[in-house]
Amino acid sequence: MARGLIIGEALIDIVNGRSEHVGGSPLNVAAGLARLGRDVDFLTHIGTDAYGRKIAEYLKDTGVQLVPGSADADKTSTAMATIAADGSATYDFDLDWRLEGTPPVPPPLFVHTGSIAAVREPGCLAVAALLDTYRVSATVTFDPNVRPSLIADRDQARERIDNLIGRADVVKVSDEDLRWLVPERAPLDTARSWLACGPAIVALTQGDRGASACCAAGRAEVPAKPVDVVDTVGAGDAFMVGLLDTLWGRGLLGGDRRDQLRRITLDTLASALEVAATASALTVARAGADLPDRHALQAHTHPRVSPDYPDAHGAY
Repeated sequence: MARGLIIGEALIDIVNGRSEHVGGSPLNVAAGLARLGRDVDFLTHIGTDAYGRKIAEYLKDTGVQLVPGSADADKTSTAMATIAADGSATYDFDLDWRLEGTPPVPPPLFVHTGSIAAVREPGCLAVAALLDTYRVSATVTFDPNVRPSLIADRDQARERIDNLIGRADVVKVSDEDLRWLVPERAPLDTARSWLACGPAIVALTQGDRGASACCAAGRAEVPAKPVDVVDTVGAGDAFMVGLLDTLWGRGLLGGDRRDQLRRITLDTLASALEVAATASALTVARAGADLPDRHALQAHTHPRVSPDYPDAHGAY
């Protein structure tokens, strides 16, 4: 049976100094796909301490297969998350990211990575090598999900992200990420330039201004879903899950489907954006990165509108 491989950080989010939640952008993508009934393996770097055991148990309960060798860190990483009044989140990390060797998993249908795993040494070097290894037979998907507080050298981070863009078939990026990475250009212009570097799809999320995606056929757009925002933790990860799930369901993932993915129609791409936006809206309506299952995603084509809308926020 076809399986996906997610590579990246797993950690514990400590929210406003009180509640603790399993987190990490790649982990959220793995868990979100598993909640939709997809088979995924997750390669990460956690410890065998209490936090590491909490993450491992969460993954098991969600249906994600933790790749052997992932629990060899001295301690499990954490992120102090502060939630503002508008639901936006900022993070202060205590994190170690490293990988060694090739994971003992079957050849994946696709491999996804992003966020801290893409730029943090020494693990980011192993991630890039693994993407090269898998790209022959697997679709490569990438979400920069930039964490500026962890980046000491902006130019180096940009170079590493650019290298991964060139390896990727599907890229999802937020306008906030692009304003940090390429402040001198409009986010949509940067997304279009990234498409020219090799990906088949570059999706751009823009919070309450909706989302769009560029492909060879042109550009598709979807408005933000009006929703009561509790917090935005995991919003972009949920969008990535919805996008990946739709492409998976349409038979467009896998190295042997690369040409078909490049010929994706605007109607198909728009359908994928609609699912992705719905998944994101459902996630921001709940505390923490609580991504929807298959039933919730199918049942909520249009999440509940806030009584004060249009003052409510849609966010990815």
